[in-house]
Amino acid sequence: MSGDTSTIDRTSQPSPAHQNGTGGTGGAEGTAVPAAESSAPEAFAGRVIGDFAGLATSLMAAIGDRFGLFKALATGGPATSAELATRAGIDERYAREWLSAMATARYLHYDAATSRFALPPAHVPVLADEGGPMFFGGGYQQWLSIVRVLDDVSEAFRTGGGVPYDAYSQDFWEGTERFTTGWFDHLLVQQWLPAVPEVQAALERGALVADVGCGHGRALIRLAQAFPASRFVGYDAHAPSVARATAAAEAAGVADRVRFEQRDASAGLPAQYDVITAFDMVHDTVAPRALLRTIREALRPGGTFLCLEFNCPDRLEDDIGNPLATLGYTGSIVFCMTTSLAHGGEGLGARGLPEGKLRALCAEAGFGSLRRAPIENPFNVLFVITA
Repeated sequence: MSGDTSTIDRTSQPSPAHQNGTGGTGGAEGTAVPAAESSAPEAFAGRVIGDFAGLATSLMAAIGDRFGLFKALATGGPATSAELATRAGIDERYAREWLSAMATARYLHYDAATSRFALPPAHVPVLADEGGPMFFGGGYQQWLSIVRVLDDVSEAFRTGGGVPYDAYSQDFWEGTERFTTGWFDHLLVQQWLPAVPEVQAALERGALVADVGCGHGRALIRLAQAFPASRFVGYDAHAPSVARATAAAEAAGVADRVRFEQRDASAGLPAQYDVITAFDMVHDTVAPRALLRTIREALRPGGTFLCLEFNCPDRLEDDIGNPLATLGYTGSIVFCMTTSLAHGGEGLGARGLPEGKLRALCAEAGFGSLRRAPIENPFNVLFVITA
């Protein structure tokens, strides 16, 4: 449906087949376990071992990111454990064990003749190119920090409720910023805005822009650098993020045209805007309906709401076997859903705002049209929403 424009349907409801899954693999007939999955417990045990090894590999990769070990191999070339320990300032025995773990996982290449380990060139963009479009280091930092709240999440399983924002360490917020930097540095201005030419033109002329859930402000700082005629304000309920965003804007030299304010945007915005953005946050919010109403009320006539959300289907059965869905639902439990529930929210979760759900909520909020921007991205969809 890339690039199509349609009026939001305020009356149509899912068909019974859609609701109970009988149109796909769900429903009564879809509950039987396929023979291929039930006939060989040993084969499934092998898969579990592989998944467990993947967890171990990711933990070791997170350690490598924390101590800059991949970057040390990328910049300094192949190394023995002693050489890497010297480069990175770590203990040689731990370097040796870590290198062996990464070599057995085939993240690194091992040369038995020289006892040296190398980071293959194809792995550099993913593991060592800080800020690059394929860099995963921030994701490792973010997910490793989740270990600290697992007991709290487990308690929520028993009692309900959730884990509040202030339970998450600085590593979580920094990891989030590092992981999303690639979006804002390499996609926002270069790909996403050209796919929405009316918004790009407005920014070039000079527009007033608000970003709700701005985090550390990376998106608005990039926009302020690219569109000096426009003015920008970011809102976030998390005070430490607002402070960091303000400092980042000053450091980037754009504080004259971008500012940040601590505010719960779902409770109202203080002005009218030409463009309002929400990058990967509506599904997280405590009150998505109130937030969308606020955004609708704060848009000037002819204004546009750009909403980046996870690329997910409306039906669970269409997500089966998708590793991004597994990551999404897990991320929902350990952050997206639980933080919303902790504050009395709806708890939509990371996969809880597919296009159908967003259309329904936008119709309820009074928006008139919603379309997908014509971008190809397995992770995200950019929705263009107007009054």
